[in-house]
Amino acid sequence: MDKPATTIKMNRSYTVLISLIVALGGFLLGFDSAVISGAVKGITIYFEMTEWMLGFSVGCVVFGAMAGNLMAGPLADRFGRKKVLIIVAALFTISATWSAMATGYTEFIIARIIGGIGIGGAILIAPIYIAEIAPPKLRGSLVSFNQLNIVIGISVAYFSNYFLVNMEGESWRWMLGVEAIPAAIYFLTLFIVPRSPRWLIQKLNKEELAEKTLTKIGGEEYSKATVAEIRRGLAKKETKGKLSDIFKSKYATIMIIALGIAFFQQITGINAVFYYAPTIFEQAGGSTDSSFLQAIVVGLTNLVFTIVAIWLIDRLGRKPLLLIGTTFMTIALLMAAFAFNNATYDFNDKTLSKIDNKELKLVLDDLKGESFSGQAALFEAVEPKMSSTQFLDFKRNQITNFIQINANLVLIAILLYVASFAISLGPVMWTLLSEVFPSKIKGIAISVVGFFNSLVSFSVTQVFPWELSNLGPTVTFAIYALLSFCAILFVYKFVIETKGKSLEEVEELLIRK
Repeated sequence: MDKPATTIKMNRSYTVLISLIVALGGFLLGFDSAVISGAVKGITIYFEMTEWMLGFSVGCVVFGAMAGNLMAGPLADRFGRKKVLIIVAALFTISATWSAMATGYTEFIIARIIGGIGIGGAILIAPIYIAEIAPPKLRGSLVSFNQLNIVIGISVAYFSNYFLVNMEGESWRWMLGVEAIPAAIYFLTLFIVPRSPRWLIQKLNKEELAEKTLTKIGGEEYSKATVAEIRRGLAKKETKGKLSDIFKSKYATIMIIALGIAFFQQITGINAVFYYAPTIFEQAGGSTDSSFLQAIVVGLTNLVFTIVAIWLIDRLGRKPLLLIGTTFMTIALLMAAFAFNNATYDFNDKTLSKIDNKELKLVLDDLKGESFSGQAALFEAVEPKMSSTQFLDFKRNQITNFIQINANLVLIAILLYVASFAISLGPVMWTLLSEVFPSKIKGIAISVVGFFNSLVSFSVTQVFPWELSNLGPTVTFAIYALLSFCAILFVYKFVIETKGKSLEEVEELLIRK
């Protein structure tokens, strides 16, 4: 398919427009995930939530996303990518409107879970659709639009919350409800998006409709060549894929790549850094205000380097980006571990004056004049002097008052880590998942892998606060560095390069292996 490449350039604007519309699902995903952060105080007061109720109201979206992961793939195979995306847009609209108008805790939770189902569907089906409609030379960049929109959605949610927080009345309702506007736009614009040409041929045998769309993308020559290639692929296919098919030996390489990349994308700690960035910077001795400001810088870094990844992914390739990114992630995490390992904890008049709890201060006064090199030595000296409640409070809230650390090194390490993730595991994973699965098992396989990815993400974010309190930041970042190094080895050994290859060529390459 080298010859039609010149025609592709002439019609690039159409393909980009369609991809941008579909990728708006990524924007809603990012917005929906982040917007709750500004509404926490308001919903806690209005619904009279306990800490457990609040935690569940924030985290229940993950359960909805897992359900969406499992349902979206099979539904997209049966009814088409476009129809599922329209349903996703409707779910986002319903969730935003209902959560903003909710008067009871239970209905608020239901509204949030509906949004989570939309998240689970959007994160899987949008990349699949874009991969199936995009020419090979543009596919990596266009699929990465989805990741870029997720990042933009997160940033816009923070800015939206900032501007709405001082509105009269219950500002949290406006924060949650404003999402209905882009969701409604997404719903309406999806109706002008064509159905996936590959799905039209594979499921409905509507070759003429598929050719019309492909002609708009790359011209007649490109259209005929692509249809012929799809037909050749179909001639080799068997009956409709089932869950048991993904465990067949001929798909072993594909599932190893998919599950491995999905695992390492989350287990290396990215969501722990995003969700708890202020906590990390406070652990490095920063004030609350400066910690939140630094967290904003982290978000902007993620946005900038996601754009860099989109520019590089079809030039440099998927595997080189993964190797470069995971290497620098490992270096960054080791830098953070090194900074915390070399921190000292000093007890003097200045640091002790920051303790408001009189009973705890009385205990800590005995350590006046002492300095400890590392958390392990500090905890060993402090724990016998305190009750279990006091020690827990000290680890969670007071330890940052005594730390002396190279805070700039911590900031540089976190920014390098986020930048490295943003050019590699962030966007490249979704591009690979949209490329490596054969059409026969694509729907069910990507649902299983998406569910697995969400499960790992949920586990990491739940464990991270416990790790910081009980293992300390040095050990925590050292563990993530080790896992990131394992990711380098995995990518080097198992991941193949898909740049410039048609989906059918990727399928033949992987199944043959």
